This record gives sequence, C-alpha cells and structure tokens, in this order.
Amino acid sequence: MNREEIYQQLADFWNSNMPFNKLLGLEITRFSAQTSEVRFAWNDKLIGNPTQKILHGGVTASALDLAGGAVAAANIIEQLPEVSSVTIEQSLRKIGTIDLRTDFLRPGRGEEFIVTAHIIRSGSKVAVARMEMHNELGEHIAFGTGDLYGRLTLHSLLKVNLC
Repeated sequence: MNREEIYQQLADFWNSNMPFNKLLGLEITRFSAQTSEVRFAWNDKLIGNPTQKILHGGVTASALDLAGGAVAAANIIEQLPEVSSVTIEQSLRKIGTIDLRTDFLRPGRGEEFIVTAHIIRSGSKVAVARMEMHNELGEHIAFGTGDLYGRLTLHSLLKVNLC
C-alpha cells in the first residue's frame, strides 16, 4: 500500500472515529505530508455569539488543531524509511498538541469553513504547523500555530490491514 492510500485510510479513520470532531462536523478532506485540509459547514449549534450569529472560538481552535495534527501525522509517516502497520503504529503512538496559538482575525461568518495546514518545521519529536481558516468566500477568519508532539496509537486502525 502506498503512502497516499495510507493517508486516505487515516483520514477515513479519524473522520469516523473521533466523536468530538463528528459532533462539530469536522471532516479531513485533504491529507498529505505537504498540506492538510479540514472542512465543515455552518450549523446553528456552533454559534458562539447569538447576537451576532458567529462561530464559537472553540470550534475554530478545534478545526485548526485537527488540520495541524493531520499534516503532522502525515509528515511523520513521510519520513519513515519503511511503511508498514508496525512502523506507523510505533511512529504515531502518542501524537498530541503541546501548544496551540489561535489568532482570530474577523468574526466567524460563512456557510462553509475551510482550514488548511502545512508544516513549518519537523524534528524527531516535535513538529510545528501553521494553519489558516477561511470561509467559502475566501475571507481569512483565523490562523494558528501548533506545536505537536509524539505519536498516536492506532490499534483500531491496524485492524484494517494498512499494509
């Protein structure tokens, strides 16, 4: 199985098995070592300010975090000399966010929100990702920087025979 197929399986797995992200409607739509993309549609349940009818800041931060985590995970996989279910599991065992900075540029208005992320720096244990969120009109709503550490446990994913 090539890396692109592995990335697609990881995206499908995360889209289906992360209850909080499903609750928010977040979906990984692009997943590679160069860039990731997360999309979600406006939903009145995501309102943070009912007077202005704008997106809750926590939803924005969560979407930025997911996009950053996805590109960091793909970047780790890209650096593996050998791709197998064992090397993926060992390499992504405890992935997590160390620090997430979110800068809100304008109120979160729109019908659809698109979050993109790319790696600024990737070391042996920590990756730094840059994320941006726009609405469907291309208006820049927020950006973030995330420091992501470690490895994710993929016991359930390994059952679908990555390699």
